[in-house]
Amino acid sequence: MFIVKRSRENPILIPNKDHHWEASATFNMSTVKRGRSICGLYRAISGKNDLSAPDQISTIGMAESSDGLHFQKRRQFIVPEAEWEKFGCEDPRATFFEGRYYIFYTALSHFPFTAEGIKVAVAISKDLKRVDERHLVTPFNAKAMTLFPERIDGKITALFSAYTDNPPAKMVIAQANDISEFWSLKFWESWYTKMNEHEIEKLRRDDHDHVEVGATPIKTKYGWLIIYSHIQNFFHGSDGGPLFGIEALLLDFDDPRKVIGRTKGPMLVPEEPYELSGHVLNIVFPSGILLDGDILTIYYGAADTTVCSACVSLKDLVSSICPETKSRWHFKRVQKNPIIVPDENHKWESKATFNPAAIDLGGKIHILYRALSSDNTSVIGYALSVDGTKITERLSEPVYIPRENFETKKIGGANSGCEDPRLTKIGKNLYMCYTAYDSIGPPRVAVTSIGVKDFLLRRWKWKKPEIITPNGVDDKDACIFPEKVGGKYLIFHRIGTDICADFLKSLDFKKEVVNKCIKIFGPRSGMWDSAKVGITAPPIKTKEGWLLLYHAISEHHHTYRIGAVLLNLKDPTTVLSRSTDPIFEPEQLYEKEGIVNNVVFPCGMVARDGLLYIYYGGADKVVGVAAMELDILVDTLAKAKDY
Repeated sequence: MFIVKRSRENPILIPNKDHHWEASATFNMSTVKRGRSICGLYRAISGKNDLSAPDQISTIGMAESSDGLHFQKRRQFIVPEAEWEKFGCEDPRATFFEGRYYIFYTALSHFPFTAEGIKVAVAISKDLKRVDERHLVTPFNAKAMTLFPERIDGKITALFSAYTDNPPAKMVIAQANDISEFWSLKFWESWYTKMNEHEIEKLRRDDHDHVEVGATPIKTKYGWLIIYSHIQNFFHGSDGGPLFGIEALLLDFDDPRKVIGRTKGPMLVPEEPYELSGHVLNIVFPSGILLDGDILTIYYGAADTTVCSACVSLKDLVSSICPETKSRWHFKRVQKNPIIVPDENHKWESKATFNPAAIDLGGKIHILYRALSSDNTSVIGYALSVDGTKITERLSEPVYIPRENFETKKIGGANSGCEDPRLTKIGKNLYMCYTAYDSIGPPRVAVTSIGVKDFLLRRWKWKKPEIITPNGVDDKDACIFPEKVGGKYLIFHRIGTDICADFLKSLDFKKEVVNKCIKIFGPRSGMWDSAKVGITAPPIKTKEGWLLLYHAISEHHHTYRIGAVLLNLKDPTTVLSRSTDPIFEPEQLYEKEGIVNNVVFPCGMVARDGLLYIYYGGADKVVGVAAMELDILVDTLAKAKDY
């Protein structure tokens, strides 16, 4: 689990109309430290010159900053001089290595632009005040070269993208004993004969994808961290247009061709206006990094127009993708999953048992789960666990069944009944929100309650349920907040694709019901939660804020995954931070195959002994349980408040 958060000051570098050389665009910045200063080298596109071809040209500018956000003293640093770069210098990547600064960049020698005229060059400087020497590096089509900041097994090591304009591109490694070998034709002739041996393990998830090196590698405790560009649907023939994303790789210390960990999807995609609109639409492209303590700042080009930045905890990012640590940064299943399965001896739960609520009362975990009969009627069953992971007792009869017209089956064999319960203790009562469905109308939220004492004594004296959401509106995934907020009760629910809220003066639903959708948060386009979101269980109060887990699916893969948000303690309608990656997703067969495939769907969570347990439905068929260290969850979310 990690959180990537954009700078509130984005974009941090914009074109300067007073400087012709950077009047149209300033983007793809690479940063390097020089004493107490942070130098940012960036691609600049000039204003138009109707008397030249091309009518705009790229050069490389440099600016200085003391904090990594506010850059001043802007000036041109690399301009075309040689024949092999006469039509532009693009996308610098700077590394301080063995006493000198090496700035690799894309050199353009042909116009109109062709793959044969797009190669890597390098500028070398001892102090970043001027360029001391420059060389053409690759004799073949390549881009995005960067130098590792130290030797690997005694070798100077470079990482770059070969054949970016003659796809499929390869992300490759080159190693030399002396830096000058990198601009030796003889070196590349030898290297080229074994190019496939130099390729980093397959990175493209699909034949339509494209990958390109992003920022200079950074050394971590577990391996070399690479922030790179992964573009989905880049090539013709794929569904939809390209989706630019920023991702991360962890490479082996001794053999950087070997991937030991990676993100499962984008950490950042175009969402903000400055990423969606500009010189080239819908682009986020990583080009630089800066480490300050544990905070890693990622610099990226937005819409090929401006420089932006985003921050992430280095520890959280690396721990989430490193095989040695990632199990602690995600929910981990218990060994004896699933803990509840359908029982063919009981008709009411013979088809499925799933989507359980859970609550800790008297040191025991009480589980109310949705049970499905052979005729697709949903009722609520009961199970008890003393240790939270093994079922101690399970009742042979349902504890709650459909009683009202709004939840009674209208079409034979169709789904109907009482679905997906969520429990909240308020005072001496337990309130159960659930989805009521009559097999015809849209699902709606119903609420019933029972005294805690009656519940513990198994006296199932449930109050008459009341519908609390509007007629004709598909509304589900609801819970009552465990504490009043500003003297009022807070109800979370889901309308359409978003998690919403409403405030009520009382819990007398004959007098007052939900009639507002105060949006808390919704899907994120291009991410794993891009289609719809909904709450899992009632949130838990922590010193940092209210911890809420949510389920979501993406636009392209109908897979239910779990994320987390931290809500403001005083105003829980305000999101303080949100997990970038999913913290739980279908992996086991009982989660991937069932009545609905690829589903993990918690409706209950319990904090106990430093762990947060989630009780979930697997593939709409069985009940499972998983746990994660609560401190890791909360601390990761809390840190991001201050990025």
